[in-house]
Amino acid sequence: MSGCGYGLLFLLGLVLAIDATLVARSEALLTLAVGAIFVIAGLLSSTLHLGQPQRAWRAFSQWRSSWLSREGVASVASFAPMLALAWCLWRGADESLLRGLGALLAVLATITVVCTAGIYTSLKTIAAWHNRFVLPGYLLMGLLGGAVWLLCLNSPHLIHVVKSVQPKFTLIDMRLEEPLAIGVVLFAVACCVLKYFYWRHIDTATPTSTPESATGLGRFGTVRSVEAPHTEENYLTHEMGFALARKHGKRLRQIALILIGVIPILLAIATMCVPVSWGALCAIAAAIAVTAGLFVERWLFFAQAKHVVMLYYGGTRPDRA
Repeated sequence: MSGCGYGLLFLLGLVLAIDATLVARSEALLTLAVGAIFVIAGLLSSTLHLGQPQRAWRAFSQWRSSWLSREGVASVASFAPMLALAWCLWRGADESLLRGLGALLAVLATITVVCTAGIYTSLKTIAAWHNRFVLPGYLLMGLLGGAVWLLCLNSPHLIHVVKSVQPKFTLIDMRLEEPLAIGVVLFAVACCVLKYFYWRHIDTATPTSTPESATGLGRFGTVRSVEAPHTEENYLTHEMGFALARKHGKRLRQIALILIGVIPILLAIATMCVPVSWGALCAIAAAIAVTAGLFVERWLFFAQAKHVVMLYYGGTRPDRA
C-alpha cells in the first residue's frame, strides 16, 4: 500500500515539477489525498506488525545505522511537502511554487522507497532479500502501482464528479491518459521481467551457508540434525521458516504475473481504444488488478524468504512438492 502511495506521489510530483499546468488542481488534490491514504495505511500496518507498537517512536533515533529508522524519518519528512502542496493547490499558489514542492515531494518519495528496500537488502542472513533485484523491484512496483492509480484518478468521469463537488476548480484541456496508459504498459512489462529473473535467481542460487559449512564437518559428508533445537515455535520459525509447496508457489507466481502484467497491459491499451466511459471502467479494473497482484507478489516475497538460522531446523531440505 505504501509503495502504491509513494509511486502515486512521485508521479504527481514529477508531473508538477515538469509543468504544473499539465494537471488540474482538483485532480492534483484528489491524487494527493489518495496517495496519503495509501501511505498512511501502509505505515500503520507496518507499525501494528511490531511486537511493541507503542515503542515505534524509538526507531527514529537510529537513522545513522538502521534502514528502518531512515525509512521512518523519510516517510515523516515526505508529509511536509505533501501538506504544503495540498495547501498551495487549495489556495491557488503560483506555478513556480507548485513546481518546487512537486520536485521535493518526488525526491522524498523516492528516498522513502529506497530506504524501505534497504531494510531487506541489508540482511545478509536472508539470501532471497540480499541481492541486486530487490531495490529495482521496489521502485518498479511502486511506479506501476502509482501509474495505474493515477490513470484511474485521471479518468474524465471521475474528474467531472470532483468538479461537481468543487466547481471553482477549472479543468485544463491537456490530459495525461495516453502517456499514463503507455507508462502502465512499460512498467508492467518491466515488473514481469524483473520478477521472472528474481524468482529464477532465488530458485537456482547456490546457498552461501550449509549445515556442513556452519559446523565445519563437511569433510565427513552430509550433516543432518539428530533432533530439533527446541520443541516450541519461536519468532524466526514463524516468520522466516515458512514452508510453501512448490506447486502452490508456482501457481501464486503465475497469478501475480497475470495481475501485475497481463491484465493491466491489456486494460491500459484498451483505455486508448475504447469510448471514454468504457475507458474509465478499464482504468479502475486495472488499478484493482495491480493492487491485488502486488499483495500476492509481496506475500510471496516474505513467504519464500528463508533465514540462515533455519539450517538448524533442517532448512536445507527442499520445499514440499
